[in-house]
Amino acid sequence: MKKHEQLMLIAAKSNIPVLLQGESGVGKEIAARFIHKNSPRSKGPFVALNCGAIARNLAESLLEGAKKGSYTGASYDQQGIVRAANGGTLFLDEIGEMPIDLQSKLLRILQERSVLPLGATQSELVDFRLVCATNRDLQSEIRDGNFRKDLFFRLNAFPIVIPPLRERNDFDDIVKNVWADITERTFAEQFPLRHDQMVTLSKFKWPGNIRQLKNVLQRYALLKQHDVSLDEVLAEEFSKRAVNDFNAMDRYHPPRASAPNWAFIEKALSENNGNKCRTARALNISRGCLCYQIKKHEFQEWDSCEKISERSLA
Repeated sequence: MKKHEQLMLIAAKSNIPVLLQGESGVGKEIAARFIHKNSPRSKGPFVALNCGAIARNLAESLLEGAKKGSYTGASYDQQGIVRAANGGTLFLDEIGEMPIDLQSKLLRILQERSVLPLGATQSELVDFRLVCATNRDLQSEIRDGNFRKDLFFRLNAFPIVIPPLRERNDFDDIVKNVWADITERTFAEQFPLRHDQMVTLSKFKWPGNIRQLKNVLQRYALLKQHDVSLDEVLAEEFSKRAVNDFNAMDRYHPPRASAPNWAFIEKALSENNGNKCRTARALNISRGCLCYQIKKHEFQEWDSCEKISERSLA
């Protein structure tokens, strides 16, 4: 097990507040759900709130609830997310984006373990476990006056840093789990990714982390049924470099070549009677990559001929 996974299991057994830190898309909500699932509160509710999406005019009632008639439009009692998480886990995502005035209310709730709904005259006790997540440097936010220092020390009781996907040693396991989940919902029967596809996926840095990986695999799962290869999906996602830089076949590629040599492509086309699908399979590249190389070569030939004509005219 990895260090952050060990820490999550240790934290799960206690009631201590947990602060999950890491880049966007690394799976902080998945980690929060993992902690809840492995905690004594697993049978209780798991309530999640994105603090970056809180409307200021509804912030107070959203957090602590409100009594009927406490403000215009309050036609019924509102529970609020803190009471909704009673007996379970409250997950506050993007805690660094919580409005400063709401931070004060959260601090009071944590200190008193109670809420005062809008329009109420008596506080109500609550019992919940708090897990927060952020991709921001909260200490920098404190220096800039955007985050309360006293609240930070309340939340930072058990910090866990979730590493980005490019630094994970269990990349293959993550891919297999994501793909298994996708295929379970997309296809009638599950099937694994091929070894060469796993190798290709591991070549990329994945700046969007697990979220980006999941999006790409979901796209491939849908397009696969229309004869679109994983290489083509990746080529579109990472347009800065061609996917065939990662695929080489000794029969047609010289050693350490970063892209198929035109002479090898031409030979393969000839051997397959110009059939692009068969040629692409023989070269171990996608049909789209093959077409790109053919068009590129045709353009280079046309450009060379035009330059010769210009020199002749001169």
